[in-house]
Amino acid sequence: MEQWEYRTLKFFTKGFFSGGTLDIKEFDKELNGLGTSGWELVSCFDTNQHQGSSKEVICVFKRRK
Repeated sequence: MEQWEYRTLKFFTKGFFSGGTLDIKEFDKELNGLGTSGWELVSCFDTNQHQGSSKEVICVFKRRK
C-alpha cells in the first residue's frame, strides 16, 4: 500500500483595503522549490478577510514516503 506524507503552506496577503494582494514571485518561488523536492500540489484555497478579499492562501502538498 502506498503511503503519503503531507505538508501545508500558508501565505499571507498584503493590503487590507486593496483586496488582499499576493506576492506572486514569492508564491511561485515557494511552489517551485517544493515541486523540486518531490512535493505535488493537491489543493490551494484562500480564506476570507473582509468583503470578499483574501486573508491567506493555503496550499496542501503530498509526496510518497
